[in-house]
Amino acid sequence: MAERYLDCLGEACPVPLVKTQNELATMAPGDVLVVGIDHTCAMKNVPDWARSQGYNVDIDEVGEGEWEVVIEKA
Repeated sequence: MAERYLDCLGEACPVPLVKTQNELATMAPGDVLVVGIDHTCAMKNVPDWARSQGYNVDIDEVGEGEWEVVIEKA
């Protein structure tokens, strides 16, 4: 199991979602991707998309208006 960090801070939709999709496509099942997000639109779209793909998703608020979306690839 590998863990990667994807920095999407300062990026607006749909860039964080596209970057997340591209990064997960290169990862193996069981790997974990941590996506740093500070845009509220992406904060909704990225976890919703990941869940629709059957991935496990956790969200941690790491600062005011800043989150880490933790996605485990199924």
